[in-house]
Amino acid sequence: MTKNEWQSAVDNVNADYGFAVDLHKWQDWLDFFSDDATYHVQSRENYDRKLPLALIRLDSKNMMKDRIYGLTDTIFHQPYYTRHIIGRAKILQFDHVHCQCASNYVVIRTKHQQTSQVFNAGYYLDTMELLDHEIKIKSRICVYDTEMVSNALIYPV
Repeated sequence: MTKNEWQSAVDNVNADYGFAVDLHKWQDWLDFFSDDATYHVQSRENYDRKLPLALIRLDSKNMMKDRIYGLTDTIFHQPYYTRHIIGRAKILQFDHVHCQCASNYVVIRTKHQQTSQVFNAGYYLDTMELLDHEIKIKSRICVYDTEMVSNALIYPV
């Protein structure tokens, strides 16, 4: 794939990803990832210092499935809405099958009868791959700038 093709594909994946999470379409969320994917949500401080501690560290698709099971069937919390605003990706490296890219994001959270607030902000550092004519996320690190994550991080970022 060319750089322009990757640009378009990555931006489309990110737009669809944001809507899937915001609409709580958890199977769709899982389908964005390759079978050997990883998903981490890590503070900028830890990421920059190469420290492994992360708020969420899912090192396999089965761990992602378990996370979805937990948030749909075992975790009880006050429901809230999220709205993902994801910027245009910056293509860092690419070839015909793989693409490394970074995209800024902001997640706004709205609880019932409360005002909306910025819940989490940062950037995605992704490795995406072309598998059977479909773009899949092989690795997503959500590097968040927010020093204090209010309450619990329940839904994926």
